[in-house]
Amino acid sequence: MKLSSPLIRKLVSFGYIDQNRLSDKDESTTIPEYLCQLSSFTAEQLAQKAALLFQAPFLSIKELDLAFIPDGKERNEKLIKKHHVLPIALKGKTLYLASADPTNFDAFEDYEFNTGLQTEVVVVAYDELDKAIDSLFEKSDGIELNDDQLSELSGVTADVDDRETENDVNNKEEDAPIIVYINKILMDAIKRGASDLHFEPYEHVYRIRFRVDGVLHEVANPPIGLESRISARIKVMSQLDLAEKRKPQDGRIKLKITAKKSIDFRVSTLPTLWGEKIVMRILDSSSAMLGIDVLGYEPEQKELYLNALAQPQGMILVTGPTGSGKTVSLYTGLNILNKPERNISTAEDPVEINLVGINQVQINPRAEMTFANALRAFLRQDPDIVMVGEIRDLETAEISIKAAQTGHLVLSTLHTNSAPETLTRLMNMGVPSYNIASSVSLIIAQRLARRLCPLCKAPETLPEQELSNLGFTASQISSIQLYKAVGCDKCTEGYKGRVGVYEVMPITPKIADVIMQGGNSLEIAKIAEQEGINNLRKSGLIKAMSGVTSITEINRVTSY
Repeated sequence: MKLSSPLIRKLVSFGYIDQNRLSDKDESTTIPEYLCQLSSFTAEQLAQKAALLFQAPFLSIKELDLAFIPDGKERNEKLIKKHHVLPIALKGKTLYLASADPTNFDAFEDYEFNTGLQTEVVVVAYDELDKAIDSLFEKSDGIELNDDQLSELSGVTADVDDRETENDVNNKEEDAPIIVYINKILMDAIKRGASDLHFEPYEHVYRIRFRVDGVLHEVANPPIGLESRISARIKVMSQLDLAEKRKPQDGRIKLKITAKKSIDFRVSTLPTLWGEKIVMRILDSSSAMLGIDVLGYEPEQKELYLNALAQPQGMILVTGPTGSGKTVSLYTGLNILNKPERNISTAEDPVEINLVGINQVQINPRAEMTFANALRAFLRQDPDIVMVGEIRDLETAEISIKAAQTGHLVLSTLHTNSAPETLTRLMNMGVPSYNIASSVSLIIAQRLARRLCPLCKAPETLPEQELSNLGFTASQISSIQLYKAVGCDKCTEGYKGRVGVYEVMPITPKIADVIMQGGNSLEIAKIAEQEGINNLRKSGLIKAMSGVTSITEINRVTSY
């Protein structure tokens, strides 16, 4: 289908899309989604370009009240979902259809045949269109659990023994409200943009928290008597052992949101003093398709990363704490490299994001499928690019470095606080300094900071001395404009979404010399500063100066 779409042909002819990057589209992916994956366009930017090229009106569908869209034969659920269009207005005999693709002629003809109306297209962003269609046909089970109902259900389960039987778990009459309740919690987490869900039992209370934009928020306190049924329901969904309550377990849930979209949850259980604590990580593979431009790299940092990805060999290391966005950074790079002429293999624990065209291996120590063994197998399968989920030991580090030295591009992660500390961590593992200097090409240390809500952020004025203490230079202080979080009904405590803060350090000849001499992280950091490389703190201050985030947030995620 490479050039079969008029929209694709037009974008290629105007130079917006590189024709050499075109490949066969997956059937489940719409053309606008496919084009965003190939380019640096956001969904909204693509829609604006398409509207301009085909001289059609552009609309932000968020401004549309779905309660006022046509409610007769025009609201045909089958046609809407089949063609991915939405009727938004009816004027006389003309029906206005919202579509992310103004060349979706099959949809317009089908609508005209089924309704007897003429159609006009209004171009919208595909992601906003997805949400609007889902919202329009969202079905409710009609069961809302209030505190009284939960208390009644709690009374049913209060006498259940810890050795809960299979019959107890499968008693549909008693468990139906729990099923609805858990499903509602999962859907609420997705709608609020949470990254993790925490189910926590204590002696007298039960707490459910969501991590939204990196910060935990308490969202529910069901009766403590429901602890066993909540954990049992989640374990059933995750295909875990119901009878095992003394050991940690790991599982996975696939929750179907719409006919085309599903969300995966990674589930971890942990026995505590008062029951099993369960943490669920929401895994959305679309996050890897965002493109490098939306991750928050400064222009020079983005160029360094792209240059390293373009090299035929070497090692790129991404470092940071759990939840700092390392996986998304790596998969964004892999998505750029993912072309038919390249053989890409990854070893992960667990596999979080599924990408077509990449051979992904799940680490399983019980079956002796360790990172080191997976790497050895990769090197016998003619690889071009290898991704190792994490370098945890000397054996994995040595094999990765050998691969990087013998014509392969290797991507991996380490848990360290900064880019210079990554190098000393490898030395402490026992990797010879000459191997590190000759194989590692780029290190990216990163954190995720909350974005200020653009609707309610307010200017913030700080004394010059305080700005100087925070790390701003005299020239920056003279022209600086900072903003602070306020809070409104469209955001969470004044923040909405997150942006990456990065330290991107290439291994320059000077840094390589320090490594060869066995220098420590402080010496490497000093040379990096002389080379003009911004550390995490300086990169964070740039984000604050640009109004993307606040000084309070930068102080939270970076150190002085």
